[in-house]
Amino acid sequence: MFAVKDIVRPGETISSASLSRRAGGKGANQAAAVAKAGGSVALIGAIGHDGAWVKDQLKNFNVDVGAIEILDESTGRAIIQLTESGENSIILYKGANYASLPSPTILDLAPYSHLLLQNEIPFDATLSYLSLSKSPSLKRSITTLYNPSPMPTPAQISNEMKWTHVDWLVVNQIEVQQLLNAFPYSPTASAAEFGLTGNVPESALRSSALISRLASQPSFENVNIVCTLGSLGVLARFSSATDDGHTQIIYEPGTQIKEVKDTTGAGDCWTGYLVAGLMELEVKSALTTNNLDEAVVRRLLRKCNQAAGMCVEKSGAMESFPENEEVVATLPASA
Repeated sequence: MFAVKDIVRPGETISSASLSRRAGGKGANQAAAVAKAGGSVALIGAIGHDGAWVKDQLKNFNVDVGAIEILDESTGRAIIQLTESGENSIILYKGANYASLPSPTILDLAPYSHLLLQNEIPFDATLSYLSLSKSPSLKRSITTLYNPSPMPTPAQISNEMKWTHVDWLVVNQIEVQQLLNAFPYSPTASAAEFGLTGNVPESALRSSALISRLASQPSFENVNIVCTLGSLGVLARFSSATDDGHTQIIYEPGTQIKEVKDTTGAGDCWTGYLVAGLMELEVKSALTTNNLDEAVVRRLLRKCNQAAGMCVEKSGAMESFPENEEVVATLPASA
């Protein structure tokens, strides 16, 4: 990671104030966040011999690393520019993340209740895992979450992706627009049609209109859509969030942040806390994606916002993620 005053522009050469090496990658970050949020999590993937230290660090965070394979390839890399204001710009090198691994089997997925996928692995692998997670051969259907980052190609989005296999879609403001762009036509829909009310920032209103249009696509009819808004908070479209079962969009504002030091991994921290929260609701309250009510949804969103807010107040990625006890201690009693 390079510490810079501002993100470099085309044709510009700049100097960095410092250079550091840290463990990361979306899958690794999200797994670490689930573990820190109190969830039991295993990471499936591959690294090179040069990345054995990453596996050790994840193990120290209580991530099950038994399914991580070490190959004769370079470990995936992320070149990060971090500005003085805490913003970042990231370039990815796929490396071992894109190695051809054995296809998953029913036995591989049987022990798990939730599956979180992101787009730093081969797209075919994503499709295989999603399809298998909804196989009738499983004793129970697995709750699936998909974070399409980096964004798939338009053809993959509109023609190849099996959105009916996705229970939760986690995106940011840019990504929801990119998804929409992949469809030649998307119905016009307003935020009001989905019940978004209250004191909502203008930027969030614009994003909610995009979410409404995406939700109007037949492929996304039963997909719960979560759109993170950075410091503004989060928008969430849930089909089960109202008493009558109608779809609505919920807005939950961001948490108060003392000082932004580093936004690297904040979205992964948020996503990890979402997964851990869903797991906890299923175990402790027998609440699944299909029977969440608005109050439960809002409490979960507040906790995710709080965790991500605490994350950006520290430097680093997974090492900056707060422990569950720290997050709970800072939440209001009613949250």
